[in-house]
Amino acid sequence: MNRRNFLAATALASAAGLARNGVAGAPDPRRKIEAVAFDGFAIFDPRPIGAVADAVLPGKGTELMAAWRTRQFEYCWLRTLTRSYVDFWQVTQDALAFACATLEVELTSANRDRLMDAYLHLKPWPDVLAALRNLRMAGVRMAFLTNFTATMLDANIRAGGLEAFFEARLSTDQVAAFKPDPRSYQMAVDYFGMPRAAIAFVAFGGWDAAGAKRFGFPVYWSNRLAQPAEELGAAADRIAAGLETLPAFVAAGH
Repeated sequence: MNRRNFLAATALASAAGLARNGVAGAPDPRRKIEAVAFDGFAIFDPRPIGAVADAVLPGKGTELMAAWRTRQFEYCWLRTLTRSYVDFWQVTQDALAFACATLEVELTSANRDRLMDAYLHLKPWPDVLAALRNLRMAGVRMAFLTNFTATMLDANIRAGGLEAFFEARLSTDQVAAFKPDPRSYQMAVDYFGMPRAAIAFVAFGGWDAAGAKRFGFPVYWSNRLAQPAEELGAAADRIAAGLETLPAFVAAGH
């Protein structure tokens, strides 16, 4: 099953979950945004992992990263659909093993550890700190809503010096369902105690933007990799190259 078929299947599962949960359609444009939930990669730059891949597998680093990333998210969706959840760290290890088998390459245990360890030392994107400061000054509450484990989040938050900004680390481990399952997005509603229309979601992936929009959040897609929008029938409210315009988006109420 290719990536687009995975996305379509996941979208259908999400739609069914939304119907069961009585989720409304588009957010009320008159509702003020009072909180923002962020995907992990909307804050932390994963590109240095590719540099590690190039170092441990010269000449095949790019190919390894492409296979690894694709299988990583496909495993998330498959494990949610089949109710066989394991955390994102385990999924990432399994996806790396599959990518290496696909490319018929072998990594030493030290190099496997080096690649995995890179997920614990991610740096914030350059525009993150200014955007978070502006949101905090405006009194906007902030939390992560991510597939990352708590350990991954804590390590990267500390490394990036971002402890003061996020009041909650909402990991899909808490509901045993990866995004875009509605159970994952519901964590923000339950935590903040607000309607969906009052919580903006900041996505890194187009599939995540579509899932959050279908759930009922105002959605800001930080499309840093300039990807085309997914054909899932749910468009983000704002698409930008980073977080520079996020405070204005929040202030405008989406």
